[in-house]
Formats: sequence, C-alpha cells, structure tokens
Amino acid sequence: MKTLLTLAAAGLCLATATATATPYDPGVNWRQANQAARIGNGVGTGALTAHETRRLVAEQRGIAAEERFYKRDGVLLPWERVDLRRDQSAASRDIRLQKRDGQRRF
Repeated sequence: MKTLLTLAAAGLCLATATATATPYDPGVNWRQANQAARIGNGVGTGALTAHETRRLVAEQRGIAAEERFYKRDGVLLPWERVDLRRDQSAASRDIRLQKRDGQRRF
C-alpha cells in the first residue's frame, strides 16, 4: 500500500511539473521583439541596406527556429536558454555593427 501511495505521489508531482513547465520565456521573447524593432528602426532611418536587412532578418529567423526546436518538448532547459541568449547576443552585436558601419540605404 505504501508503494502504491509513493507511486501515486510521484505521478502527481510529475504531472504537476509538466503542467507548470511552460515554453514561454519572457527574456528570450522580449529580446526577439526588441531586436526586430531595432532592425525596423535601422531600415526606417536608412542605416541598413537591403542586403544587411535580409541577412539580419535571416539571423533572427534562425534563432526563432532554434527556439522552436528547443521547445519541442515543452520546456527550455538551462543550457538551451544559455545557448539562445548567446545567439541573441551575437545577433544584437551584428545589428549594432551593421547600423553603424556607414553604409546608407539612401
């Protein structure tokens, strides 16, 4: 009987952990939205050429695809979150460099 109760409690804990583990990560999603806005701002001001914009947007799509791949099991593991943040930091650096490289769309 004690074993049955232990198994039931373990099952309940597992179900609760699975139900509360959401794929939503506000840090990752906020940075994605912020970087998209920065790219849009660069296009609007003419700081990004068409080629630079295409490359930066493709980089953002790649990060989003990687995030979807990591979230396929419903939760971001700590190492996956670190990898996404590293990729987003590199993308942020690319946006900054491309906006300030002196090439103008106009």
